[in-house]
Amino acid sequence: MADDEATTTKVFGLLNGIAKRDYLGIGDITDEYMKEELFADRSDEEFTALVTKCKSLIKNVVSIDMDFNQLEAFLTSQMRKREGAISQAQATAFTKFWRSNRSKIHEKVVSQSTFGNTLKDVSWRIDIKSQAKHIDQINMPTAIVELKLADSSHLNKDPEHLRFEMDENQLNQVIGNLEEIEKQIIAHCQ
Repeated sequence: MADDEATTTKVFGLLNGIAKRDYLGIGDITDEYMKEELFADRSDEEFTALVTKCKSLIKNVVSIDMDFNQLEAFLTSQMRKREGAISQAQATAFTKFWRSNRSKIHEKVVSQSTFGNTLKDVSWRIDIKSQAKHIDQINMPTAIVELKLADSSHLNKDPEHLRFEMDENQLNQVIGNLEEIEKQIIAHCQ
């Protein structure tokens, strides 16, 4: 029984190390470090096989963001495999690991999969051109648009401001595109 608890603790530490390195961005943790700290009594081949198995299990669980019922069924099937089966102690460690790290890993994976730029604000106004290359463009209405774009991967960075002008034809074209987008959104929501 004490041997199972020791195995559970060591495997839990290994899973945490792999998750911190591969998902949470802490690059100081190496396989060599984890072997020295947790599994110094195992051969390099045994340890490499265990790390590969743990990485595979984590990847499977993270890829579909398993809830705890799915996790239990998955681990049961892994324990019943003929080749490469996991032990009860390893399954216990994995359950404990997933309970404590699921939300952190999920948030990190979601933040890495979102687009870089996000639209934070749009402001616009209609103005009259006072200068132009051609005399017939002076005193024509123009839309001045300002967009605030933020890079979601750099949360501390100030948003970037983008300003541009549109004449009546360009504005009508943008409005037409927005109406088409709205129709598609409505069609997909029904």
